[in-house]
Amino acid sequence: MSENKTRPTKGSVEAFIESVDDETKKADSYVLLELMKKITGHDPVLWGNSLIGFGNVRYKYKSGREGDWFLVGFSPRKQSLTLYIMPGFTQYQSLLDKLGKHKTGKGCLYVKRLSDIDMNVLTEIVTLSAEKTKTLWNNESE
Repeated sequence: MSENKTRPTKGSVEAFIESVDDETKKADSYVLLELMKKITGHDPVLWGNSLIGFGNVRYKYKSGREGDWFLVGFSPRKQSLTLYIMPGFTQYQSLLDKLGKHKTGKGCLYVKRLSDIDMNVLTEIVTLSAEKTKTLWNNESE
């Protein structure tokens, strides 16, 4: 079984955010940084060279694949802010309906800017996601 290529690093989260060219995305990143830190109780860690994660879980799928990942995280990508919602979105549809302008992938929530969405709804989604992720793997190690 192969290891995850994206792992926690000693890189500076702040330096990474400061390298973001788009000033709105940079400011939104600091808001997300504080929001996720408050929700999880964990300091941010740079995973690879572009993901900011909070907390750490050891997952193991039925297929046998296992590895380490964060409870919740985000990345200020060129096209949008990408928020990593580990359990997916099936259980959050009613919240997504109230969130505002966004797109979703399997475990990613894409927003252009935080001013496009309801921050109270986002806070609830991130909180529920962190709790659900802990429950799924029941082994938060950090």
